[in-house]
Amino acid sequence: MASQEGKYNIKAISNMVGIQPGTLRAWERRYKIFNPVRNESGHRLYTETDFKKLKWLTDKVSNGFTISQAVSLLETESANVHQTADQSEVETPQRLKDQILHHLLSFEESKAQELINHAFSLYSVEQVVIDILGSLLVTVGDMWEKGKITSAHEHYATQLLKTRISMLFYSLPSSGLLPKAIAVCGPNETHEVGLLVFTLFLRRKGFEVIYLGSSIEERDIYLILKEVDPTFFFMSCTMMENAKKTVDLACDVQGEFPHLKIGLGGFVFEMLDGKDKERVSSFLLGNSKNEWNEWLTEKLAEHHNQ
Repeated sequence: MASQEGKYNIKAISNMVGIQPGTLRAWERRYKIFNPVRNESGHRLYTETDFKKLKWLTDKVSNGFTISQAVSLLETESANVHQTADQSEVETPQRLKDQILHHLLSFEESKAQELINHAFSLYSVEQVVIDILGSLLVTVGDMWEKGKITSAHEHYATQLLKTRISMLFYSLPSSGLLPKAIAVCGPNETHEVGLLVFTLFLRRKGFEVIYLGSSIEERDIYLILKEVDPTFFFMSCTMMENAKKTVDLACDVQGEFPHLKIGLGGFVFEMLDGKDKERVSSFLLGNSKNEWNEWLTEKLAEHHNQ
């Protein structure tokens, strides 16, 4: 493929992106991000893919990220590397996300909030929550797990983003005509992004949703279900080690509350096999708005027929 052919020597590619050849060699040695081919004389030749990666990294560094933070982003968001330089000035969700992340990691709340407000003026609520705020939560968590940012950065950014989503969530009216729902993370789950997005989707449709988040003890879930008597009970799971416990809890809750409509969300459930996959099939919500709508329509029809 042409993108994998060596085209640029180190001087040319350095000039193209505006960094010194020595800096490029240092990045190459330290982060192993390029694998240039060699010509017959043994000189490095960089590919078109290398150029796009390097351009992407230098753009991030010029926007205030450290090179280690930029490399961490490169690893988690490789799909966005192929955006060309022509798009760099367009206020795409990705560009807004990068700018908000920079301000969050610099503890610049007012600038981050201003950009989030701007994002809502450009894009739909769902797109901002999913493609910008939700995606930022995932990126921040990933950077912290890889040691690219401190726990202080992670706590600060995560709290601000979750608060912003929660403010939106609680500002939406609920309809007394639609059934109640409870949403909670599965046992031992700490990742709330998917559940937050799904709960916001429900609130946008007018459902009254009691959002419990993570770290709820199983015995307390039964108490809350008895007290609230909801029609729907939703759980999310993102980690394979928690999937079986989440399925077990769903089955136990269904046994205790036979008329309760239970939905499970998270890509991890698609990776189950054998009996676990069979047990979870009736609970699966799917992973897109269309699938969520189909599931809700079917369950609401069952509810009205009971």
